[in-house]
Amino acid sequence: MPTVEQNIRVGQIWVKVGTEETYLVTKLYTEVLSTVAMLRPTDAATESMIRVRIEKRDGQAFLPGFSMAQER
Repeated sequence: MPTVEQNIRVGQIWVKVGTEETYLVTKLYTEVLSTVAMLRPTDAATESMIRVRIEKRDGQAFLPGFSMAQER
């Protein structure tokens, strides 16, 4: 079974579903019962970063509400 780090990596670009906003994964860390990705908007360095809880389904990790930019 793949681990989160094999599916979601620092440096990947993700797109917010329903928009053209792109986000860079800047950090991955584990909380008590989940793994979290920190995302920074790629077009505005001064905007706040957001935290997204990584979800796993069928052995795959994903960011709910986002799709990988390469998949578009």
